[in-house]
Amino acid sequence: MLIGFVRHGQTDWNANGIIQGQTDIPLNKEGFRQAKAVADRLSEDERIWDYVISSDLRRARATAEEIASALHIPLMAPATALRERHFGQAEGTTESERIARWGPNWRKLDLGIETSEQIVERGRRLLDGLDREAGNVLIVTHGSFIAEMLLSLCPRLQDERLGNVSYSILQRVEEGWGPLLHNCTKHLNEQ
Repeated sequence: MLIGFVRHGQTDWNANGIIQGQTDIPLNKEGFRQAKAVADRLSEDERIWDYVISSDLRRARATAEEIASALHIPLMAPATALRERHFGQAEGTTESERIARWGPNWRKLDLGIETSEQIVERGRRLLDGLDREAGNVLIVTHGSFIAEMLLSLCPRLQDERLGNVSYSILQRVEEGWGPLLHNCTKHLNEQ
């Protein structure tokens, strides 16, 4: 079994360095271009995906719709379990605003930010509930969510920032999951 992860395309908040979290911000013009680029890339690759599922937030859903259409595969009902980390009071702020309000160690404060453990727990529940007989699933979701899931499923992976429409593939192996591709954005360079 394969699981793929694609981060959604760019939004205006991404472009301006604003934490979105679970705030439902749509793709911007560049984000739609990026969604098309990853969809085109996937349609040119060997077909390995049987269906797509996404977060219910508009930016992920729009990216997933583009991919499912290009691949001619089913787009399943969106899943709230695939939402981005809830960033509490930090949502809607830039790094400089966070530092001005809470200081440089704002990440260590109790601002209502969802923990890594909470993200992994809801992500693993969703993965455990997937029908293994349905085939290989491509999951379109959010950067912080994907990063936490990749580190949980493949602890030897390097923790690095995931770009918009980055593409990663994991394969089921005896001891859990192994990476076949990590944080690939070559499709953005081919446009």
